[in-house]
Amino acid sequence: MSGQTQRLNVVPTVTMLGAMKARLVGATRGHALLKKKSDALTVQFRQILKKIVSAKESMGDVMKTSAFSLTEAKYVAGDNIKHIVLENVQTAAIKIRSRQENIAGVKLPKFEHYSDGETKNDLTGLARGGQQIQLCRGAYVKAIEVLVELASLQTSFLTLDEAIKTTNRRVNALENVVKPRIENTISYIKGELDELEREDFFRLKKIQGYKRREIERQRANAKLFAEEQLAEKVSLQKGVSISSAHNLLSAAAEKDEDIIF
Repeated sequence: MSGQTQRLNVVPTVTMLGAMKARLVGATRGHALLKKKSDALTVQFRQILKKIVSAKESMGDVMKTSAFSLTEAKYVAGDNIKHIVLENVQTAAIKIRSRQENIAGVKLPKFEHYSDGETKNDLTGLARGGQQIQLCRGAYVKAIEVLVELASLQTSFLTLDEAIKTTNRRVNALENVVKPRIENTISYIKGELDELEREDFFRLKKIQGYKRREIERQRANAKLFAEEQLAEKVSLQKGVSISSAHNLLSAAAEKDEDIIF
């Protein structure tokens, strides 16, 4: 974009000036609202980032514990543990459901785990490794909880990151493009209206001067006509020519102006 912000192509009228001022007010309000939205999303983004770091730190310990418990179960129950577990599992005991959370107009996906039905404890009474298998199961349930929480946080993190980028682009567009362009348009309209006002003022002054000169000309013509009439009257009364009557009137005007007027 060039250094000088362009203006909108509009007709410089008073109506358009009011419309541009209304658009500037709307752009200012929209910029303020988007700025607040960006700040709120940024705060939520940082909170989620802290939770992700904490969840990843705990996930290492949980996965290490679950893997170690599986090794213990295999050591106690032997190599047949896989067949024993598969025979006692009909449906998934832990399932995941999703919901949406609204943060400043942005819908964040949230994942939750829940138990579907009662957990069977058929393996508890086995002679070899029943109790250890249950402990292993509990460790992996804990690992699933941490993984589901981490997946929810990570998905929300990516969604918020994209929303913040989009909001910041809109804020920058309003601040650096839309508002300066409208302000330049308002300045252009005001300048054109002032120029039109000066032109109208000059036109009125010219018209008034023309009317004043016309009135003076009419008065001069009326005065000449009155002098001609008076000269004819004097010519008839004195029995002299028109030029002599004018001379008499001029001499009388030099002596006493009230004689003529």
